[in-house]
Amino acid sequence: MAVPSPPSPSPTPARLLGVDFTSRPTKRKPITLAWGRRAGMVVRLEALQAQPDEAGFLAALVAPGDWLGAFDFPFGLPRELVQSLGWPADWAALMDRYAAMDRATIRATFAAFTAARPVGAKFAHRACDGPAGSSPSMKWVNPPVAFMLHAGVPVLRAAGVSLPAVGQLGDPGRVALEGYPGLLARELIGRRSYKSDEAARHTQDRLIARKDLVDALEQGRSRLGLRLKLSHAQRDALVDDASGDRLDAVLCLMQAGWAAVQPNHGLPVDWDRLEGWITSA
Repeated sequence: MAVPSPPSPSPTPARLLGVDFTSRPTKRKPITLAWGRRAGMVVRLEALQAQPDEAGFLAALVAPGDWLGAFDFPFGLPRELVQSLGWPADWAALMDRYAAMDRATIRATFAAFTAARPVGAKFAHRACDGPAGSSPSMKWVNPPVAFMLHAGVPVLRAAGVSLPAVGQLGDPGRVALEGYPGLLARELIGRRSYKSDEAARHTQDRLIARKDLVDALEQGRSRLGLRLKLSHAQRDALVDDASGDRLDAVLCLMQAGWAAVQPNHGLPVDWDRLEGWITSA
């Protein structure tokens, strides 16, 4: 009877990245990066970084090393909007045009589009908005995701990363996916609010919601099937951040951890590469 050979050791997991993004980064409200690794069904948080400007953000993305990341900003615009405005239907050409616009022009263009539409259907949506429960990527206020796209996508393109959800090939060792922390947060704690940028709204209820959300992540109570591994200091850092930026970066990190082992990064069989797709939606 043949003696079975011992199993070969598992390869070192690829480094993972989760990013909470802001379209106007400052020292007080930086872009927050959560770095980690996956081992089996566990994602270990390795480090949290704060980048106060887009130059620092770009430098972090082009630093040596492979990674797969989920970024909390939209990578595309609704096809309905693009067609209505007569903008390019090729993603790269569309992003070139969009990046060349200033924010005042974007706001005026999108406001004119919504003004001509009936109540209840003011905004155009991407196909992923429904399953993800996300705001339309053309929304310019509360939250200003249209400006986040305007600021974020050019940095990803400058970094030369691969963007599989919009069909853009770059460095195969650095892969950027669109994340959405609200999708995972709602699964774990419902629609309870856990964050605010306003000091007056840093309430005990939101503090308890952050504690419950971290507990749920550590226990692996989501359909992603992953558990978050934290040190005591890291747990305190997530809970104590009333803005929720660090926690949102970690939620994106968990989505990246899920996508890292999915065929085609978990993208649907047939999706619109002009619009992109939200990871795990």
